[in-house]
Amino acid sequence: MLMLGLILISPLLYAQSPAPTSKMKLLIHITVGPENPTRAALGFLTARTAIDAGHSVTLFLAGDAVQLLRDNVLDNLAGLGTGKLREHYDAIVSKGGKFYLSGMSSKARGITEEDLKDKPAEFAMPDVLVRLSIESDKMFVY
Repeated sequence: MLMLGLILISPLLYAQSPAPTSKMKLLIHITVGPENPTRAALGFLTARTAIDAGHSVTLFLAGDAVQLLRDNVLDNLAGLGTGKLREHYDAIVSKGGKFYLSGMSSKARGITEEDLKDKPAEFAMPDVLVRLSIESDKMFVY
């Protein structure tokens, strides 16, 4: 009887889960900046991968990560095995990705409205991060 049960159940153990078909709302929270290019680019790569798969993506940059939206950083940062930041950024923006930058982190690092000009980005306080995390289906932190 035990053998019959194993024969009937074993195909279920090896069946693959179907790929999610519903659009997910994802939040990518990045706190590392140009000092850790591989990890910073990995956060953007994850966002790009999700948005390419049709998911809704929002990025919240805090701490040193707020520097990632400076044009000179976007144009020059590349991670080891995680790609070029500008390519990821452009792909994210082209498919509707949105960026929030910690207002306090930005002020401390000299990030201004001029740095965000023509970018889908805005300054935000910690309450926005909390709200976004609650509203999201999944959250990734880099």
